[in-house]
Amino acid sequence: MRGVFDIVGPIMIGPSSSHTAGAARLGLMAGKILGEKVVKAEILLHGSFAQTYRGHGTDKALIGGIMGFSPEDDRIRNALEIADKEGLEYSFETVDLAEAHPNTAVLKLVGDKGRKVVVGGASIGGGNIEVSRIDSFEVSLTGEYPALVVVHRDRPGVINVIASVLARYGINIAFMRVSRRTRGQQAMMIIETDDELTEEIISACRDTGAIENAFAIPAI
Repeated sequence: MRGVFDIVGPIMIGPSSSHTAGAARLGLMAGKILGEKVVKAEILLHGSFAQTYRGHGTDKALIGGIMGFSPEDDRIRNALEIADKEGLEYSFETVDLAEAHPNTAVLKLVGDKGRKVVVGGASIGGGNIEVSRIDSFEVSLTGEYPALVVVHRDRPGVINVIASVLARYGINIAFMRVSRRTRGQQAMMIIETDDELTEEIISACRDTGAIENAFAIPAI
């Protein structure tokens, strides 16, 4: 069954749910994935995003989202000025990503503690998004559910170890996907859950000794 927001669209700062609300959510998600205050953002824009990003406010929405503004936040209108005042270094470049969704952006972010991440995704309509890339890993994240991201070596038993931790804390898994570069090398596990993940749960995952890193992404 479709909800009212699927029909009339989200509450947002206009003019377009795809070019502003979706862009703001994409920036917000990228910032959450980085997990630090963003100090530098290089943003690549493809397709319709590349053609109309200034006129439709996509640039403001992406930067606003990166700074933590939700799609309905009035500050999005002045996001570029706010970013300048806060010392956020940003740039936009138009690119051709071949068969990518027409509302695609690739965000290369640097945090205030030195962490770096590359997040690729698209605004797919009605303010909805899909993140399809984190660094060199293919993923599928919509922001509808809280998510646990686990970086680990591709070897037997790791999935069971992390699933056991979640079960111990009563966390139900909604969706799961594992992506790897090559067999036996680094892999990324994305687990979307029905409940928000606490720092205690993330620490318990790290303490297993079976993974390289774990972090949570809240629903947005």
